[in-house]
Order: sequence, then structure tokens, then C-alpha cells
Amino acid sequence: MSDRLTQLEAFVAVAQKGSLTAAAAGEGVAPAMIGRRIDALEARLGVKLMLRTTRRITLTHEGSAFLEDCHRLLADLANAEASVSAGGVKAAGQLRLTAPGGFGRRHVAPLVPRFQALHPEVRISLNLADRVIDLVHESYDCAVRVGDLPDSSLISVRLADNRRRCVAAPSYLARAGLPQHPSDLMRHECLTLSSEASQSRGWAFMIDGEVHHLRPPGRLDCTDGQVLHAWCRDGLGLAWRSQWEVEDDLRSGRLVAVLDGYAASPNGIYAVFSHARHLPLRVRLWIDYLKHTYGAPSYWTGAGTAGGVVQQA
Repeated sequence: MSDRLTQLEAFVAVAQKGSLTAAAAGEGVAPAMIGRRIDALEARLGVKLMLRTTRRITLTHEGSAFLEDCHRLLADLANAEASVSAGGVKAAGQLRLTAPGGFGRRHVAPLVPRFQALHPEVRISLNLADRVIDLVHESYDCAVRVGDLPDSSLISVRLADNRRRCVAAPSYLARAGLPQHPSDLMRHECLTLSSEASQSRGWAFMIDGEVHHLRPPGRLDCTDGQVLHAWCRDGLGLAWRSQWEVEDDLRSGRLVAVLDGYAASPNGIYAVFSHARHLPLRVRLWIDYLKHTYGAPSYWTGAGTAGGVVQQA
């Protein structure tokens, strides 16, 4: 059994590092030793896992599929050992995370070094991107996503509610008037998000007990929500933004909320991942950390964060 385990570990190390030499250096053995372990593994399985030349190593189709299984098996083994170790739960390895730019800068990035301090053997890579990243094909462990989730095979955990509000600067309302009903937006300057990935159905309002999505007019739109926020503060029009983004401006009076009586139910803030059965310990601990942090009302009221209030899930 120990030989089988060392063969699997050698295979994973070579696949990750890209060469026998690098994998051997990590274990302090000769490259020929790693090569013999790979040969023995392929002979035992009766399938070619790697194509090796003097210049590069590439995985075969079978090797790529087997690598994913090896990751899960070795992660489960590490988790089992950690759960009964004298030092308690101990996470290690690479944690690849992604989150949308605006929310990620304010409410994910500050948490990463705090989490890493709790689990110093975890290496963390954070990608802030407003496009929807394919977790499986781009090899990410977990995403934080804000808004309505599309139907997919991914697994999600709701962390908090995301309330949306229609806001404007006092200077704009003094000039253009206060909208009394969502239909009034059709005669206002509205600052809209032009990204196809967000607000694609329009601004949501509850009218006569039903949710209605409106596409208000405007001469300015942008793919970046922070730009819309800045334009709104400058008095250029109305914007439909998340509470966490505009709370500070609402408290200070730089922005004013309108049409709150027609506010639709909040959508969500989620942790999204590809599978649950073989979830590595470091991913489980990260999701638990997010749930614990976002679940504390003091977090959203400004204690220890640059953000504003989001309704707790």
C-alpha cells in the first residue's frame, strides 16, 4: 500500500511541477527514482498517464482524469490524518479563489490574509474578475458570487442577502425631482451597467405584489460598477446599486435612497464550489470562515471592514 501511495504522490508532483527533476528536488531523491515510480504506476494500471520527452511532460487524456481522482484521494487522506492529529485540524496546500472585482476588493481580499494567518500552511491565490469564471476548467476551488445564480452543476452556500437600492445624489434630485413610482424612472437619467453578465434583466422592483424588471433609459452606461457609483455621487443620474457599496454614502448624505417602498426581495451572496463529497479541508475551512464572518452582524455594520450593511442570510 505504501508503494501505491508514493506512486500516486510522485504522479501528482510531476503533473504539478512539470518535470521529473522538479518533483525529485521536492522530495530530495534522484529524478530516476521518480521516473521508476511513474513507470510502476502506469504498468500497474495498464495505461499511459504521461507523455515524456526530454523537453516537456504532458498528461494524456487518461492522465488528466486520473490526476483529479488523485487530488481527491490525497486530500481525503490528509483530512483524515489531520482530524485525528495531536494538533487538531490542519489545512495545507494551494487554495485558488475568485470573486467579483468590487465586492472582492472590499469584502473578500481583506479576509484572505486573516484566514492565511489562521492556516499558515495554506497558499492562497485570489482572482478578482467580473466575468463568471469556470471553476472546473480553470481549476478554482471556490468562488464568491453576488446575485442570482444560474442553474448549474455547481454547489452553492448562501452567505448573506444582497439588498439592492435605487440611489441618487441630492444635487440630481434637486434638479430632476424625486421619482415616486418605478415607472417615473423612464423620464430620468439612469446610470446602467452595460455588462451582459450583470443586471441583464434590468432593475428589479416589487409592484402590486409581483417583481417587475425595468430597463430605464440613460445617456451613460458603463461595464464597471464603481464608475457608475462615482457618476451617481457626482449627480449625473440615478443608479441601482448594492447596499454594501452605497451604505457609507447613504449614512453621510452623499447619496439618497429612493423607491424603497418598491424594493424587491434581496438576492444572495454565495460561496460556490464544484463538489462537496471530496472537498479539501482548506476549502471547507474557507467556506466556514466566510459563513462565520458574514454571519456576524457587527461585520456588516462596519466593525473591521470597509463595507456597509448587507442583510444577514
